[in-house]
Amino acid sequence: MSGTPDDYILKLEGIGKRFPGVVALKDVSIGIGRGKGHVLLGENGAGKSTLINLLGGVLKPDDGHIVFDGQRYDPASPLEAFKAGIRVIHQELHPLSNLTVGENLLFEHLPRRYGLVNYKQMNARAAELLAEVGLNVAPTTLASSLSLAQLQLLEIAKALCYESKLLVLDEPTATLTSKEVDRLFEILKRLKARGVTTLYISHRLEEIFEVGDDVTILRDGQHVITRPLEGLGIPKIVELMVGRTLAKHDAFRGDSVISGEALGVSGLKVTHNSPELSFSVAKGEIVGIAGLVGSGRTEAVRAIFGADAKAGGEIRIDSELVEINSPSDAVAAGLCLATEDRKMQGLMLDMSCAENTTITDLGKVSRNGLISRKIENDNSQRLARELRIKTPSIHQVVRTFSGGNQQKVVIAKWLFRGPKVLIFDEPTRGIDVGAKAEIYDLLWRFAAEGKGVLVVSSDLPELMSICHRIIVFSNGKIAGEMPRDQFEESRILSLAYKEYSRVRQH
Repeated sequence: MSGTPDDYILKLEGIGKRFPGVVALKDVSIGIGRGKGHVLLGENGAGKSTLINLLGGVLKPDDGHIVFDGQRYDPASPLEAFKAGIRVIHQELHPLSNLTVGENLLFEHLPRRYGLVNYKQMNARAAELLAEVGLNVAPTTLASSLSLAQLQLLEIAKALCYESKLLVLDEPTATLTSKEVDRLFEILKRLKARGVTTLYISHRLEEIFEVGDDVTILRDGQHVITRPLEGLGIPKIVELMVGRTLAKHDAFRGDSVISGEALGVSGLKVTHNSPELSFSVAKGEIVGIAGLVGSGRTEAVRAIFGADAKAGGEIRIDSELVEINSPSDAVAAGLCLATEDRKMQGLMLDMSCAENTTITDLGKVSRNGLISRKIENDNSQRLARELRIKTPSIHQVVRTFSGGNQQKVVIAKWLFRGPKVLIFDEPTRGIDVGAKAEIYDLLWRFAAEGKGVLVVSSDLPELMSICHRIIVFSNGKIAGEMPRDQFEESRILSLAYKEYSRVRQH
């Protein structure tokens, strides 16, 4: 590794990390330039999360060593990593849910007066940080009430609180809309101007050129390349990530026959004070829901699914009125929801891939009231092959899986159930470029079988590439919808801001 010691803020030398049945990292050597924007790429299971956890003090390497800021670096805990100057914003967020937003932001250094917390000072500073990242909530709001996208902005605001030498961001834009993404990029540029080094991980390859000077690519736990991003195009990056040239994927396949109503929503009220929502999804149709963070997208689908109590309205499945007061009612009626937060709401982390995959319909894997492990294993193996779930065994607990492979298990369990309507909230969050096409193929195959698909996504290009129609939410209302032949990102964004503009005008 060339360069003087001062050129690099971080050096990894021969790093290796093993788990039962898995070599996560093997002889990885990387140098990250001081004050640079460094991008880390790789497919799901390439070793990115393991490397991040080594830097963040969550794990220790089995081989090799790390040098940070000229000193041997071997943190015993995340707190030691933080004190050394490394701040990690993980893809999976774990806020202090019972505390307020302000308390979460300043938890490590709560301002005090006469030995007591100075809440006035704390909330004033928190309000400044929230405004900087564009999170429009009060500092006194409980963190437990925030959506996943809002929690992401909270973590970014928290990182601004403290002077870090190295800021690690794992999929920071996965649930953010274009406005929040632009604001994040502005923040990163300001941090870079102050000499802060960033390590940025993302599956949205088009955005890495906004934040990165150099790139490192991992594949199957091994170092492939580290080089400047300049002169490196996305097709070559993809080829280096997956080890082969991907055929051009024809994004939209409108080959399903659209007829009849798969899902109908009439007069849905998420709360007593919220506006009524009415829309439908036809059999064979993929409908997208777009909107800004906090626009009410996730709240609406959770109310439809019975995960949250609704204040009014009717739900129809296959044109038949159904009573849905809980998720079990929804599943029994043929409606399934793949939530945006896979760890907290989508998986049983300490159970195996096989058990998670078949839990949605135990009757299919049972004989005489007992679970048949053979039937369970056969079905899980089949779905693991179809979705290319990377695991040494279907009996591996899903807690040990990469984020993308966990997402695939969530999808597998609902495909196993075979619902009439499938709702996806951020379906490709944390999914690599090679697997996204596979997920899209699954959605089109599902629609081609005459089922209804409703997709909530912060990624407008994704919605525009896979949907027949897009409904736009704005400030809790449906601001409009458009058919495929009218898709245009600027028009969608204009509708997304529509109701917020009216509020400001009044």
